[in-house]
Amino acid sequence: MVVVLRDDLEPWQRLNVTAFLVSGLGTAVPEVVGEPYEDADAVAYLPMFRQPVMVFEASKETLTAAHGRALSRALPRAIFTSDLFATGNDRDNRAAVRAVPTGDLDLVGLAVHGPRNAVDKVVKGARMHP
Repeated sequence: MVVVLRDDLEPWQRLNVTAFLVSGLGTAVPEVVGEPYEDADAVAYLPMFRQPVMVFEASKETLTAAHGRALSRALPRAIFTSDLFATGNDRDNRAAVRAVPTGDLDLVGLAVHGPRNAVDKVVKGARMHP
């Protein structure tokens, strides 16, 4: 699993976008989620991902190219556009994305899941987030 964030986001935006994006992968690819946790006192906790989430950053152009490569490989993906910073709920988020043609999306984040070699090709040009 990888997340690619546009390199001009504010720190709070990076965290917010990452959280939204990985939630999409967890629901669309249920096998990435492990078993629930429990501490020694039998207090239950929610399950989490089975594998690490690698976070990258990239320019707007590299992020757009990564999106195109993810689409061409039909990999499970989630997107976050700049328009979503101005909405306040899920319904408005979906409407904001639906209103823009694929090629015109102002992407600020992308999450992708798939075989490592395919995902590596998708994120080509992006660098590990510092």
